[in-house]
Amino acid sequence: MFRNRMPRYEILSAEAMATLDGGWRRILTEIGVEFMDERALELFRAAGQKVEDNTVFLDPEFVLAQVAKAPREFDVQARNPVNNVHIGGDAMAFAAVYGPPFVREGETRRDATMADFRNFSRLAQSFPVLDSAGGVICEPNDTPLDSRHLDMTLALLTETDKVFMGNVVSAVNARDVLAMCDIVFGSREAIEKTPATISLINCNSPLHWDDRMLESMFEYVAAGQPVILTPFLLMGAMSPVTVPAALVQQIAEALSGIALAQLIRPGAPVVFGSFLSNIDMQSGSPTFGTPESGIGLLCTGQIARRFGLPFRTGGGLTSSQVPDAQAGYEALMTMLPTFLAGANWVMHAAGWLEGGLVSGYEKFIVDTEILQMLEAEFTPLEIDEASLAFDAHQEVGHGGHFLGAAHTMERFRTCFYRPMLSSSENFERWTRGGGLDTAARAGSIYRTKLEEFSPPALDDGVRQELEEFVTRRRKELGD
Repeated sequence: MFRNRMPRYEILSAEAMATLDGGWRRILTEIGVEFMDERALELFRAAGQKVEDNTVFLDPEFVLAQVAKAPREFDVQARNPVNNVHIGGDAMAFAAVYGPPFVREGETRRDATMADFRNFSRLAQSFPVLDSAGGVICEPNDTPLDSRHLDMTLALLTETDKVFMGNVVSAVNARDVLAMCDIVFGSREAIEKTPATISLINCNSPLHWDDRMLESMFEYVAAGQPVILTPFLLMGAMSPVTVPAALVQQIAEALSGIALAQLIRPGAPVVFGSFLSNIDMQSGSPTFGTPESGIGLLCTGQIARRFGLPFRTGGGLTSSQVPDAQAGYEALMTMLPTFLAGANWVMHAAGWLEGGLVSGYEKFIVDTEILQMLEAEFTPLEIDEASLAFDAHQEVGHGGHFLGAAHTMERFRTCFYRPMLSSSENFERWTRGGGLDTAARAGSIYRTKLEEFSPPALDDGVRQELEEFVTRRRKELGD
């Protein structure tokens, strides 16, 4: 996994941070946060917090005391230990797109299928730059709703040997995911010692944690698995239109969820989540890759570090319907500040299209290229006598060229990043090769990767036990 050792880009002054601090405190004490789960309400009551109906009014000092119980950094184990990830500090882990019900493949936009889910899992496995296939890489609409989580988790555990994200649709689904982790990693004790999955728990912004998310949260946190407590903020719809107001709301929502996690299991690993963008004020449509979202992202990193928490944000986000220039520049507008902020867990790092409605095959490759290039760009320079190449100057002299210099010949294979997608051919050669644009080249790359794919090794006994569990649970669920 990638270690981002570059300096962090922080844009908030001490005065600005103090103003934001006063803002989230007012929200928690004067407006409160709704929790649609009686167990959560009872935990807050027992902790001395004011509860009216489903609204909890939180003492900021109590919240900060709870937040202080969360670890600053933690590990998540993968089926292949080589792919274990560290979350926090200078570590950055990248997961593929999450949640789209549709797929784009070339000119075709259609419902996602289980075959697509497996294909995207295989692509995520194929690129070392990705630390995780994620969770709901796409929604397989050709499988039964009540049991598709079983097939999805089975694919993530067999087509990949990387860290994966647990299903959060219901407590039942979460328990099934945990049972499958027990099979793969040997026992519940083993996954409580070192977590084996990480899950996204979204706040239904503004200021509302719904019952289904909380049910899943209780299951995962009780089992010691990390959760990403994420406000879902589209400024103008789920939050006020100003970035500072959205940041204050984000802090209040995230910290309230983190406080609950610590009440469920003190010391539970958590991630300060952020999904912050804005809507088009003419159409009301969500927009991504905007300057405002980039600013919010940079601020979020600074805020999370102040609370001593690992954080999630960023990704290759775009509103574009196809993998075109807009898709590329909007993805970079989000991914560059992701690196500048030093996000620890990055969802939607590959494949996001059309505001998150579509998982795109070609876009997956475009995003992977962007991610690989940024990792190269954010690797600190090694400056020593050899890299200064004084001997090359002595060899070439005045007015010569360095193409054949010994220094060049020793390093030409590795001296520069070699793109897998970009074309630098002259016009004539590019034309003879078919004049393929970026999307067409990306299509060729993903198809080749899928043709060449070989699933990672898995013990036959473990595979059989997983398949038997899925078959049995599918029948029990009525599918």
